[in-house]
Amino acid sequence: MNSVAIELLAPRYPIAWYPWAVQYFFLIALSYATLWLAAPALIFGKKDWLPTARLALLACLSATLVAPVALLADLHQPLRFWHFYAYANTHSWMSVGSVILPLYLFSVMGLTWMAWRPALQANRQAPGFLGFVSRWISLGTSPTPKILMVVVGVIALVFSTGIMLYTGAEVAIVKARPLWNTHWLPPMFVATGFITAAGLMLLLNRVTQMKNSAVNSQMLKVMLVATLAAAAIAAAWVLGGINDPQGSVAAAIESIRFSDSWRATALWGSITAVVLFVGTLYMLFNTSKRPALHSWVWLLGLVAIHLGWMFRWVVLMDVQHVARNSAGFHHYGIPAGSSGLLGIVGTFGLWLAVMLLIDLFVPWRDAQQGGVATDIQPATNIDSAAKGATSHG
Repeated sequence: MNSVAIELLAPRYPIAWYPWAVQYFFLIALSYATLWLAAPALIFGKKDWLPTARLALLACLSATLVAPVALLADLHQPLRFWHFYAYANTHSWMSVGSVILPLYLFSVMGLTWMAWRPALQANRQAPGFLGFVSRWISLGTSPTPKILMVVVGVIALVFSTGIMLYTGAEVAIVKARPLWNTHWLPPMFVATGFITAAGLMLLLNRVTQMKNSAVNSQMLKVMLVATLAAAAIAAAWVLGGINDPQGSVAAAIESIRFSDSWRATALWGSITAVVLFVGTLYMLFNTSKRPALHSWVWLLGLVAIHLGWMFRWVVLMDVQHVARNSAGFHHYGIPAGSSGLLGIVGTFGLWLAVMLLIDLFVPWRDAQQGGVATDIQPATNIDSAAKGATSHG
């Protein structure tokens, strides 16, 4: 009996999403998570959360402004964004997101302006360009109604849930990629977003010289809860799909089994998650050494930020290495140009630049839940500088 060899040729399609997508998903998760971290004080009036809210609002506005830049870059032809509005499709999560995102952006900007306005009003008489900026942005000296700030804040929270839903759903609905096609992916995006946001707050608390112990304690608790939530979601994903030979769990096991790269990634991710969980527990419950430990808690924040970014890289980029029409895995080398390394560094650089500009011209350390300018001491107050605040607020 003669054997016949049959060759099957399958085209190799290029990746659809570049690192710009990772940057967008990372920054938008930081945006909605930090908004929720600011909500207890700025929207619901919990004064003990006010230091956290001030840091969270700085991170929220900066991430909200930069995230759409990464999203437009990922369109490959940024000027075609208007197609989403000219040819709206209610059955497309991307099309729905194109409506939610601008509304969310404007609501966050409105909430931030109301929170910073009393401090800007107190800086209206500052000399030079700083006073000019404060007078221009504050739009008069009338008090900022607290009820209006609460309403705008609640609207921003509502739109943020829409952001959570559409960013997760637009990936999870892709049936061609079993590793994406699971309803557990959207809640995992949210859980890791809060882990990353809490870590960022720990880092900002250090680098801005606020060094507030209450911020550290609150963010460690948030990180612990978010980490436990992520672990529960992962466990539910495994238990729910372990018997499905065609599901995302089977695809993940197969990838780890046949790819050295995936095995290394799984090992590194597991080690990072364990370090983060054990470190958070140690920082929270080792009360005898807590003051000394809090001076190093920012390192735990870096681990959390790394975990959040790494998760999105694996989901959005590494999954695209798995061949869809043939066996094996496709190698992806990060290019040096704008669609690769330069784009990653450039996005983070833009984000840092936005935060520095805010820190330079806006007295964000005095953010509060509305009120009048007389509640804030002017920027020339010597005591505020002695406490570690910048000269402008």
